[in-house]
Amino acid sequence: MPTRCGWARNPLAIRYHDREWGVPVRRDRKLFEFLILEGAQAGLSWDTILAKRENYRRAFDGFDPGKIKKYGKKKKRQLMQNPGIVRNRLKIEAAVVNARLFLALQKEYGSFSRYVWSFVGGKPLKNRRRSLKTVPARTPVSDALSKDLKRRGFKFVGSTIMYAFMQAVGMVNDHTVDCFCYGKK
Repeated sequence: MPTRCGWARNPLAIRYHDREWGVPVRRDRKLFEFLILEGAQAGLSWDTILAKRENYRRAFDGFDPGKIKKYGKKKKRQLMQNPGIVRNRLKIEAAVVNARLFLALQKEYGSFSRYVWSFVGGKPLKNRRRSLKTVPARTPVSDALSKDLKRRGFKFVGSTIMYAFMQAVGMVNDHTVDCFCYGKK
């Protein structure tokens, strides 16, 4: 049994940890998915979101920002009735607002990927964490990213959420040094 980061304790989390967490993501659609999911996770466990991820993909049109930005009252009411997602009005509204702003950033920078990766100089920051206790909830980089996104009108993009986003999409490698994924991502 390989050594993993201590938070990967159930089959779904283990599969996510081993295959996705910390792997650099450059595709805009996948970055948008993580932006929405990390915002939905606020105040909840990541395990809850992982369990609902497939439902989110169906409910939110495969995380197509062009479709999501057009969601009106009827679609938002349907989402509020969907037990397969987090039924929080503010988080649903944030997904719609963030879709519109995401598309604007794509236009401004050529891609959302180019924008977001600019905060780490285009390559992952590789930390040397010896235990989960040394992993911060936020950093100066996540503070800067959060501040810029908020200035543009994005919702549910606080510094802690953005640091979790950065970890998820591989902008930062926070696998502990004893984890079998540390050196390969």
